[in-house]
Amino acid sequence: MTADLTVIGLGHVGLPLARAACAAGLTTVGYDVSDAVVTGLNGGRSHVGGVADAAVAAMRAAGFRATSDPRAPGLADTVVICVPTGLSAGGAPDLSAVRAAARTVARCLRPGMLVVLESTSYPGTTEEVVRPLLENASGLRAGADFHLAYSPERIDPGNRRYGLHNTPKVVSGCTPLCAKHAVAFYGRFVRTLVVSRGTREAEMAKLLENTYRYINIALVDEVALYCDRTGIDVWDVLHCAGTKPFGFAPFRPGAGVGGHCIPVDPRYLAAKADAEGFSFRMLAAAHEVVSRMPAHVVGRAVGLLDELGKPPEAASVVLLGVAYKPDVADARESPAGPVARGLRDRGATVRYHDPYVPEFAADGVPLRRVESLRDALAGADLAILLQDHACYDMASLARAECALLDTRGKASGPGSPCSDGILHSAVGGVFQHSTELHQKLAGFRGRKAARGGAGKPFRHRACPVRPRKGHRHDYCRGERAA
Repeated sequence: MTADLTVIGLGHVGLPLARAACAAGLTTVGYDVSDAVVTGLNGGRSHVGGVADAAVAAMRAAGFRATSDPRAPGLADTVVICVPTGLSAGGAPDLSAVRAAARTVARCLRPGMLVVLESTSYPGTTEEVVRPLLENASGLRAGADFHLAYSPERIDPGNRRYGLHNTPKVVSGCTPLCAKHAVAFYGRFVRTLVVSRGTREAEMAKLLENTYRYINIALVDEVALYCDRTGIDVWDVLHCAGTKPFGFAPFRPGAGVGGHCIPVDPRYLAAKADAEGFSFRMLAAAHEVVSRMPAHVVGRAVGLLDELGKPPEAASVVLLGVAYKPDVADARESPAGPVARGLRDRGATVRYHDPYVPEFAADGVPLRRVESLRDALAGADLAILLQDHACYDMASLARAECALLDTRGKASGPGSPCSDGILHSAVGGVFQHSTELHQKLAGFRGRKAARGGAGKPFRHRACPVRPRKGHRHDYCRGERAA
């Protein structure tokens, strides 16, 4: 049996790619070294969030099959490598999966095939790691006998607006002819293609995308730490700054960074730069700040428990949301891990609630999951909001009888008891509940309207409450809005 495409690695990148190819009418085979993954997919079961069982069933109906047979790449005209690129135990780039995949392809490489690497890695991986493995084992030459390309993945789990088909895709080749073949392949199911000058530029572009996010997250994290020390409302600061329509991109502080990209990719860039005698000083500074955030959250939690007269060793703490981003089932590299570890080290009993993550462990020690949010809050002395899943609405959290430490800026309260007598606190600075202020401003506007100012809303200081119709939440001035 021949195929148009073989996808190597059927995880968070490879399976969506295989689905898009099947939808475009390409005969697709998926290769994975995990027998459990292969068996599940052939049985119509998805293991990847964002790819439902129904989608796998549709793929199967279109002819897709998964296999662990290493001869599968030799059946296809195009092979795309989508294996994970993580870190070693010492924090160095780990390309073992990429090398293993390249060796698998090399054993069945034939003239005319297109081989594409999508796995994120440092500049030079395609030319210096993958190409020699393919050429030396097969005796074929890239650009002459077969085509070799690099196209970095841009999968964003949980993003309902942008998917594979409508996210611009960077494509590059070892030669212009290699790039041309890659463009012809991806053009069958991706709307917009961006051709890079070469594979090194495409590899660097991918690292820049995620390093940009990493550094800016570190910046707002440090701003949050400063605001916490000086009593400034960091969430109001971010809201006000975010109203600028140019020159500012909003980022939000939290307990740390997670996922397979943001905590990992900057390490690849730093390692490659170090090997070439260049130091990214900004990366080192960002890493130092981001690494402090879980300990900062633990310190704030212990401080809140102390205010409640509850020693940590006698306290029950529940973590709300252990996934690394909202409304996804992916908990890879989640900051919930070091937060849980820090609380355990202080003697606290730690549980978690997350509707998307059925199992979670910190340092290999499983945390007990509480399935009901109501039960989770009722049985805790302190709840820590780590991830702002949609199910964590403030109406539900405000009714809880336990204290709440908010790391996402959703909760109300200045760090002291609110009107319901429950202690709320934000991870960086205060977060003032402004319902009373809002009502006063509404009354002020009403008095102005009675004197002939109807229909002319006034601008006032931003607050975390949704404004009434006709109000603005930009800044506080004693003049009418234009």
